[in-house]
Amino acid sequence: MTYDFILYNIGQLILPKSKERPLKGQEMKELNISENAAIGISDGKVAWLGSSIDAESLKASERIDAQGKVVSPGLVDPHTHLVFGGSREHELSLKQAGVPYLEILAQGGGILSTVSATKNASEEELLQKASFHLERMISYGVTTMEAKSGYGLDAETELKQLRVVQRLKEKYPVSIISTFLGAHAIPPEFKGKEAQFLEHMSDLLDEIKERGLAEFVDIFCETGVFTIEQSRKYLQLAKDKGFGLKIHADEIDPLGGTELAVSLGAASADHLVAASDEGIKRLAEGSTVAVLLPGTTFYLGKDQYARARKMIDEGAAVALATDFNPGSCVTENLQMIMSLAALKLKMSAEEIWNGVTVNAAHAIGKSQEAGTLEIGRRADFVIWDVPNYQYIPYHYGVNHAQSVFRSGKKLWERMAYSGVQLSSAW
Repeated sequence: MTYDFILYNIGQLILPKSKERPLKGQEMKELNISENAAIGISDGKVAWLGSSIDAESLKASERIDAQGKVVSPGLVDPHTHLVFGGSREHELSLKQAGVPYLEILAQGGGILSTVSATKNASEEELLQKASFHLERMISYGVTTMEAKSGYGLDAETELKQLRVVQRLKEKYPVSIISTFLGAHAIPPEFKGKEAQFLEHMSDLLDEIKERGLAEFVDIFCETGVFTIEQSRKYLQLAKDKGFGLKIHADEIDPLGGTELAVSLGAASADHLVAASDEGIKRLAEGSTVAVLLPGTTFYLGKDQYARARKMIDEGAAVALATDFNPGSCVTENLQMIMSLAALKLKMSAEEIWNGVTVNAAHAIGKSQEAGTLEIGRRADFVIWDVPNYQYIPYHYGVNHAQSVFRSGKKLWERMAYSGVQLSSAW
């Protein structure tokens, strides 16, 4: 057999374990690391795995020297709000001055500002803006991600956001999983009429399903937004129509959204900063992935982070995501989230890598395609310019990716220094 190419001289090859379910508890501490490794690629898939020494005898159309660098599966970001209009940098000074969010909201800011900007943006404008952010995510090593709607809160704009996600899928050779989050907030005109608003969002489900605009349905279950019972009814209807389920749960108050997610068999429960002990116990008993978003807690300046240590130690499955959005976590950098997971969630390097690969893939229903490198799987991988796998959580705030591959084809590569003489002032 002649391989399309062989990537050899890999210093450390990260090989997360693949299971029919996400890695839970102590399993998250286990991470296979193969040193002086090589990968054989054919037809966009992993066709061979072994040592660089054994690879010398293999036939290949091309050989690529990894130069002793680290190679991992392509990263998976299982929670993003990729498509939106406008930005909210003007609110930062208000937050710094201690202006409460509800007051910012009353002034027309907050999520309502983004809703207005998204409604007023054309589909082409949203596509152009989302493309910019998506390309930046790819540069940080992400080859599979989720993208939510939720900045429309009306039929026309929600569908517009979902159409943009579909166009991004056609435009870029990466996996994008679409989630309908029409139940993201309550529009002012529906205050006190939450059930009626949910009926309006429910009316969209058949069209979304028929047109293939979303794989998942999500809801923001929180104090002042949607109750447990409202969320249960809405999500059960979505499940009956064949959608996968996700839920913004227990971010501020321990309402029981975590328990609801497990009882409904949701793929993930996200945020979970205020998840109760009972909720964590239920996570350990089920297969719902806890998707934690430490970047949001960091950006909002809060002290209480999700209890990742307790979740993992008690047997739950944990994944990590950026929560990229214009209001509460303005970063496309999943590597930065890995550092926050180490510093604020007290997760080990092994747990972190499992959290951004195999478990993140399970959280968006892509465990058969993404998150691992195995023979027969799609060859999505990243070459990292680092000495070992522990280095990325350690050295924060920069981009360590050297090259990003999708289906064996190079999507992105870091530009080399041009050699132009720097000024003496620099």
